[in-house]
Amino acid sequence: MSTLTEITSEAAFNDHLSSLPPSALLVLYFHTPWAAPCTQMRTVLSTLASTYPATTPPSISFISVNAEELPDISEQYDVTAVPFIVLIRDGKTLQALSGSDAIKARAAIEQFAGVAATGSAAGADKQSIPPPLQAEPRKDVPVPNTSDTNGAAAASEPAPPTKEELFARLEELVKAAPVMLFMKGTPSAPQCGFSRQIVGILRENGVKYGFFNILADEDVRQGLKEFADWPTFPQLWVAGELVGGLDIVKEEISANPDFFKDYSVAPKAPAANA
Repeated sequence: MSTLTEITSEAAFNDHLSSLPPSALLVLYFHTPWAAPCTQMRTVLSTLASTYPATTPPSISFISVNAEELPDISEQYDVTAVPFIVLIRDGKTLQALSGSDAIKARAAIEQFAGVAATGSAAGADKQSIPPPLQAEPRKDVPVPNTSDTNGAAAASEPAPPTKEELFARLEELVKAAPVMLFMKGTPSAPQCGFSRQIVGILRENGVKYGFFNILADEDVRQGLKEFADWPTFPQLWVAGELVGGLDIVKEEISANPDFFKDYSVAPKAPAANA
């Protein structure tokens, strides 16, 4: 039977993709350890995988990726929420699903697999798939939605937090990475010109950074304005302290070209020609 295999490096991911025949269906599952619905979806996908025979060459492959540990892969597939499933064949995305709806995930996989699962897949197996998890994250555990170069917001919709709960979460979020960018959109698809420019500045300086798409979370979008006493976005935070928006960042770099030196993981890229 097939299994859900965890991929732990970009090299392993690329090797796995290259090993699949063009006709094989790849079920690519993105998760994070802090999002409760991800645990549920892992159970769902592991159960589904076990109903498909392991063949040589494989006709279907189930793999999982930690969206925070492998942010470049997450960005490649535009992952902004977890759980997140991408169905791929011959290098092309057939469908992407966000959320913990087990029935929807199963239906999509069976549609594109083109073959029925083995055994009692049509009947008893459905009984083995647990229902979607409706769970609110534990209030004593902050929920960071970011990674070094990509972030993923929980796909569940918990009850609106109190101001104290929201501020406690924001306190953790601004410290989730040494350099945190709260922006409109994602680095691969900025939704405003100011966010696009800051992303460009960080890339030019080789900065390893976390980001949060404030368009994906209204609580954070509104709460951070009061928390930071800064009404606009993007906002750049360094070492848990607010630097400011695009103009302030430009001023800091102009005054100190080595402003990002302690946070750079690559040689500074040459500025683009005007």
